[in-house]
Amino acid sequence: MSKAFTRESDGAEEEDSAYPDSPALPAGSRNYITPAGFARLRAELLELIDGERPKLVDTVHWAAGNGDRSENGDYLYGKKRLREIDRRIRFLTKRLEIAEVVDPAVHAGSDQVFFGATVTYVDDQGGERTVTIMGIDEAESQRSQVSWISPVARALLRARVGDEVRLATPGGVRHLEVVAVRYPAADAAP
Repeated sequence: MSKAFTRESDGAEEEDSAYPDSPALPAGSRNYITPAGFARLRAELLELIDGERPKLVDTVHWAAGNGDRSENGDYLYGKKRLREIDRRIRFLTKRLEIAEVVDPAVHAGSDQVFFGATVTYVDDQGGERTVTIMGIDEAESQRSQVSWISPVARALLRARVGDEVRLATPGGVRHLEVVAVRYPAADAAP
């Protein structure tokens, strides 16, 4: 069969939530996100749409005009990268459409754990840890951030300072005592 009649996959059939850095949303749940996280995702989307994609389209157009496309690295790489960018644009668009922006500063001064809280807890082995509960699209474990759907966050949500909560782990049940709860300060209104 002629190669002209074969369909090149554009990746649209792939699940857009298949990004390793962003887990899928649980069925029926909301996509909570902080205002800063929403702004970062929106900025990434706009940079892809207005910056990176148009430049790559120009490169692919130039490479296509150079003749044989089957051995043209600029063309082949450019088409592959365009598919990746388009998949990321679809993913970000879907996530931003269903995002529910929650400002954790509204709970400033509270001793109860809600979305956006920075929680310090002590486990039953005496280890102290501090985590910030964030949206699944913005949590970075390297920065001690956990998504609100993580087991530790679910155990801590609604607890108050001094409460002891149970955390089911593969190694057995652990007991965590909430030591401190902090929220970011509200931005000063202009």
